[in-house]
Amino acid sequence: MTFDRRSLLLAALALPAVPALAQEGIRAGDLAIGVPWTRATPAGSRVAGGYMTIRNTGSEPDALVGGSLSVAGRVEIHEMAMADGVMRMRELAQGLVIPPGGSVDLRPGGYHVMFLDLAQPLRQGERVTGTLRFRRAGEVRVDYTVQAMGAGPDGRPQGHGH
Repeated sequence: MTFDRRSLLLAALALPAVPALAQEGIRAGDLAIGVPWTRATPAGSRVAGGYMTIRNTGSEPDALVGGSLSVAGRVEIHEMAMADGVMRMRELAQGLVIPPGGSVDLRPGGYHVMFLDLAQPLRQGERVTGTLRFRRAGEVRVDYTVQAMGAGPDGRPQGHGH
């Protein structure tokens, strides 16, 4: 099979999305963690959100209770939800339960890992190292792919929120 220059160029343009997919399938006990990502932040921003899907293949519930990020002073687990017509964000002090046989999507405008007291801006194309701490599965290392401001995990524009 032969490829012309246009085909090779189109294939090369598709490559930037591949690193985000490379982490799919991180395992922590009965948990599978897919595609950790975050968004680039403007200069001076002290907060960012972390997103991913967590699937529980076991028969017992687990909970995401904390974590760390190499460039953040602290990490909290948050939920954004509509209450009385107003979008509100709150810390989940007891963690986020991942039910047995179920999954939880952490995404903008919903559940997310909140990075606080950032020491530096997050820049598109970088990877930042962190950990996730689970009640049963323990601590697991993850690398977050930094997408563009306003982007989703595939780098395309998406809704707003932390």
